[in-house]
Amino acid sequence: MKDINLDQLAFVPEIKRREILKSMLAMSVMGVGTILQGCGGGTMNSSDASGTAPAGGTTPPGGTAPPGGTAPSGGTTPPPPAAMAISSFSIPILPDTQFYPRYASEKMGELYQKLYTAINPLYNNPFKTQTQWIAAHGADLKIPFTIHLGDVVDQSWYYTAEGSSPWTSSTNLVANGQLNSDQINKEWELASQAMQVLEVAECPYSICAGNHDVGAIGHDMQWGPDWGIGVTGFNNDDGYQDGGNHRSGIFQPYLQVFPTERAKQQATFGGRHSSGFHEYHVFTAEGNKFLVLSLSWRASDDALAWANQVIASNSTIPVILVNHQLMGIGSDGTTAADTAYSNYLWEKLIKNNDQIFMAVSGHYHGSCTKIKQNAFGNDVILMVVDYQMAYMGGNGLMRLYDFDLTNNKITASSFSPWVPVKPSSTLNQFDVAWLTDSNQSFSLDFQFAKRFSSFNKNFITPVGTSTQALTDIAKSLILTNYIQAPQKAVVLPTGSDDYPKVANTLAHWRFFNNAASEGDAFPYQAGQQIKDASTAGTNPISLHIELGMPGDLIWSKDHHPLSAAPGSLRFLNSTGTRASYFTTDPNSSLNTEPFSNGYTVEAFIKIDPGFDANVNGWMGILYRLGPRSELAGFASDDGDCCLMFALSNLMEIQWEIVPTNQNTNLTCWSGSISAGQWLHIAIVNNPSDSYSTTMYVEGAPVLRNNSGMNGIRYVKPADQMAIGCGQWAGGMSTGFLGSLGEIRIVGVPLTSDKWLTARAN
Repeated sequence: MKDINLDQLAFVPEIKRREILKSMLAMSVMGVGTILQGCGGGTMNSSDASGTAPAGGTTPPGGTAPPGGTAPSGGTTPPPPAAMAISSFSIPILPDTQFYPRYASEKMGELYQKLYTAINPLYNNPFKTQTQWIAAHGADLKIPFTIHLGDVVDQSWYYTAEGSSPWTSSTNLVANGQLNSDQINKEWELASQAMQVLEVAECPYSICAGNHDVGAIGHDMQWGPDWGIGVTGFNNDDGYQDGGNHRSGIFQPYLQVFPTERAKQQATFGGRHSSGFHEYHVFTAEGNKFLVLSLSWRASDDALAWANQVIASNSTIPVILVNHQLMGIGSDGTTAADTAYSNYLWEKLIKNNDQIFMAVSGHYHGSCTKIKQNAFGNDVILMVVDYQMAYMGGNGLMRLYDFDLTNNKITASSFSPWVPVKPSSTLNQFDVAWLTDSNQSFSLDFQFAKRFSSFNKNFITPVGTSTQALTDIAKSLILTNYIQAPQKAVVLPTGSDDYPKVANTLAHWRFFNNAASEGDAFPYQAGQQIKDASTAGTNPISLHIELGMPGDLIWSKDHHPLSAAPGSLRFLNSTGTRASYFTTDPNSSLNTEPFSNGYTVEAFIKIDPGFDANVNGWMGILYRLGPRSELAGFASDDGDCCLMFALSNLMEIQWEIVPTNQNTNLTCWSGSISAGQWLHIAIVNNPSDSYSTTMYVEGAPVLRNNSGMNGIRYVKPADQMAIGCGQWAGGMSTGFLGSLGEIRIVGVPLTSDKWLTARAN
């Protein structure tokens, strides 16, 4: 591999539309195998579960090989003889790690560990792998400091229910075999353990509480300011509480696990706000001091006064502002958008503090950059990075900023140290180790000394010590000996019949009309049918119009490119009370089908860009009607149904059923998906694997799947299946807003080569 072309390896084509992949969640991990040796004191050894390093090279002196393979000779590739020495340092960013501890926790079934029973417990979730990679390569990458963007965990309020323990000065979640023996399996303790990896390696970091980190069991998530002082001048319009609710007096797990005493262990620690939620650090890099001001969720007036005072008291130091939520991201996932809170912080803190040259935040799904001029006419770089809704709950993706003082550049790189340590046999087309999109990896010109001259005339650019750009070193560490999984060939259908016909097909509805022109109205009369295209053809569906109006359904030529159906049916004007929908016949066999042999349910859907969470949340795609509260033995008195295939108010795909052998409901969830994009959804239930059910979005398995989903119950034989509408407490509600191309129900689990996205041959 010594002739490896890293740029070729870094190149990853856009896989099934990047906007869709940002919604994918699934799980897969593999371990690497050596104990840390301190920040920058050595590197990690890539291995399989047995801890054996792969063949193909030797270990550099003073350390072991990085994840992904053996290290290049000496740790980096030597530059040409005339290369200029570079003065630089890098800052890693940990964005929204929340799903990693949640789904590695015991309460969620230790999902990462379950998939890979032989995994080395040292590296059994992406969060832990990220911090160990940072600790191992602190010297290679000249890392003086690490930043966490908040949403450390996903479900703060489970702290008490899980029996989590607070941090004390004697807490050691890394030594004494605990890290290796996988004794840590509670959400907060998993997060604590990951961050303690940095502490043990003496790698300073900042941390902050995101909205998922505040509040506790017995309380709603208190998304107001940090304590009993409100927020003034903030015109809240983003759906979160403002100054009306405070976290004062509420038990706060964040303050138990990351108290001020713990923050004081950092060599860079400068101080905390009296609420305990905000902190600042000062680190030194390349002979210059930098200040990191980390503000947790919804800083109060008092906290902002404190922040302004911190900056004033360190008047010659450049400031990197960290806030869990600042800038927003447009619907394309790449364009920066102002929010009420970003405007508020700009006016209250950023605009008039020239020392703030850069602000980094998470919370909003995606990645974007915006440059604004402050009151002094100087640039402030505002960046959002959040991968929680990417494939595998983030897939270990993180950000690295390379501050090149010699060449006056800030280079951002986005990559995953977790993907390269997975066994090659587990990698698929959705595993990407190094992102190349322009919003993920990019360089910005930044004249450091000139930008800081108004408050620091003594900022220096020392003689360089690096012989290679830190970004290139990071790329080498990630990609050397890592080979991108091959991309599946996309074969478009040659005609409307070019799809696999499979046995046990119970129903197949194809919502297209070759004879109709774009925008033609669907014949709007009660009982109008969509035929069943399965071989038996015994389960057509009929239109219901009592909640709808003419114009609600129109034909379209638009369709998913992998669907052989050359069109779709658009469902318009749908709300919580308005819907035009279809049902099976009262005597249809589908109404009572128990699905005892498993099932595969596929749907091609496209959510209308006009989706409004308050109006269209929980809209139905496919329902088995009848309130499950009427089931014998079912304890809940809610009005939900035995089968719900729907869209949540967060635009997450929900598959929820009542199994035939249980008096409870079980659910699979996707992450939030994108409106205006065609999606293929496949839900596969496999009896031979403990009736596990896996949801696939555009071919990628989601993270929040479930098992023990034995069949599907029904309330009464005459209760029908409904398409394009939901039901609550026996009343139809919340029609589907968007387009349907095809829905197929098969009474056995199918592999992807038999899905509607495959071809007939």
